[in-house]
Amino acid sequence: MTIRTILVDDEKLAIQGLQLRLEPFEDVEIIETCQNGREAIRAIKTLKPDLVFLDIQMPGFDGFSVVQGVMEIEPPLFVFVTAFQEHAIRAFEANAVNYLMKPVDEDKLADTIERVRQRLAEKKSTEEAEKLKSVLSEVAPEAAEEFSTEDDAEAASRYEKLINVKDRGQIFRVEVGTIEHIEAAGDYMCIYTGDNSLILRETMKDLERRLDPRKFQRVHRSTIVNLDQVRQVKPHTNGECFLVLDSGAEVKVSRSYRDVVARFVH
Repeated sequence: MTIRTILVDDEKLAIQGLQLRLEPFEDVEIIETCQNGREAIRAIKTLKPDLVFLDIQMPGFDGFSVVQGVMEIEPPLFVFVTAFQEHAIRAFEANAVNYLMKPVDEDKLADTIERVRQRLAEKKSTEEAEKLKSVLSEVAPEAAEEFSTEDDAEAASRYEKLINVKDRGQIFRVEVGTIEHIEAAGDYMCIYTGDNSLILRETMKDLERRLDPRKFQRVHRSTIVNLDQVRQVKPHTNGECFLVLDSGAEVKVSRSYRDVVARFVH
């Protein structure tokens, strides 16, 4: 799949530098470059790209104004590229795929392109499912209703509702919905339920497979959070932030996982 891409920056050198860094990615096709917000809005509406790399501080329309200006169409994925760290939380709120600091680090750019590929693949899969439901609703309404019900039921039944935890010589049955967050310590998991904490001998990867990803997300290489328990997002330095949970506990979101925040602050 080709990722049709527009680059937006008021500095020609910045655009040229980003073009060079994107050359190794064979599936990224740069279809247009723009040097101000007005040009960007016109290009996005006309060309309908998959992805836009967008500078934030530009004369006239800034990057956030560009995002706002294309909301009446199905917007592309946005990656903000800027020299100003203080815009990070607004980038999350704009549901950006990522937030890159100038000069763009090649490893972070590679990570960003991989996230874009995943988002586009998920979007295509969802669209195909919706098309199928639409066709079914026209030719076989009862089948469409059954398809939708089975879809939800299958997703719900795939993951654990209760987890048995052997801790201090006892076995505790923990309702998954009460878990606030989980922290890794080697091959042990510390499970926090707000008023209690338990130790489970299991790897982070294995535990992740048992939890519904619609609710439980990794926000740090050693931390999983129940998104239903998040009550506040607090900005921090270097593109990181803290999630304030129902119990008042604060969990750091590392830069590598900050796109998770966009799912529930948008």
